[in-house]
Amino acid sequence: MNTAIHAVEWGDLKQHIDVRGSDELADVIRAFNRMSAELARVNALRRQMTADIAHDLRTPLTVIRGYLEAMTDGALTPSPERLAAIRGEVTILHHLIEDLRTLSLADAGELRLERQPIQPAALLADVREAFALQAEARGVTLEVDAAPNLPPVMVDPLRMTQVFGNLVSNALRHTPSGGRVTLRAASAGPGVEFTVADTGEGIPPEQLAHVFERFYRGEASRQQREGESGLGLAIVRSLVEAHGGVIRAESTPGHGTRMTITLAPQVLGSR
Repeated sequence: MNTAIHAVEWGDLKQHIDVRGSDELADVIRAFNRMSAELARVNALRRQMTADIAHDLRTPLTVIRGYLEAMTDGALTPSPERLAAIRGEVTILHHLIEDLRTLSLADAGELRLERQPIQPAALLADVREAFALQAEARGVTLEVDAAPNLPPVMVDPLRMTQVFGNLVSNALRHTPSGGRVTLRAASAGPGVEFTVADTGEGIPPEQLAHVFERFYRGEASRQQREGESGLGLAIVRSLVEAHGGVIRAESTPGHGTRMTITLAPQVLGSR
């Protein structure tokens, strides 16, 4: 055990000690093995996140550089279409940087929330209005189902709109034409529960436990070409937790996904 501890100290995080017996020392060894495995997992995620950030920064920068060099050399002439392509890549970079900034503030506990009381039904209605055209273009029904007489919630409207915006955007992207996305609000004991449910393709069980991890991509080959950063659901979880809430994901492949946010009583306003 002493050898394994020193190995962790020097950076070799994945250590495993064979356990014999069932005394207190065996319990300590089991706890050490769990800690070592978790440290190794988190370190691997950190390395992967660094690689993903580098990739997601490099791709749009390569496109921008290619256009600018070609225009400078006279190989290409500036045109509205080419300038629009450059602007699109700049937008991708801007989204990634803003997402990273939001996560860094949340990690440091410095994310400022401008809380105010808002009715759950009104919050969801605003989100529906923002995505109505996108839903119509995809042939997906977007509806609100809010229970009456719910108490107002003390939240930052902009941050919670960002939360629901990410969830609805994901739901629309993975729901085929003719499907449905439903925004619900209901009582959950003393708290309020919000749900974004879709009738889309669903998430495989082996991926479901990882959807809130940073830069996690269920499809390894999928490129972020729609202004996505791969951080959307990680930001959702950080913002929900900053409000004192919890979020969970449930899904059945082929039948849809349900994201549920529960806000505790302390974030409820007066009736």
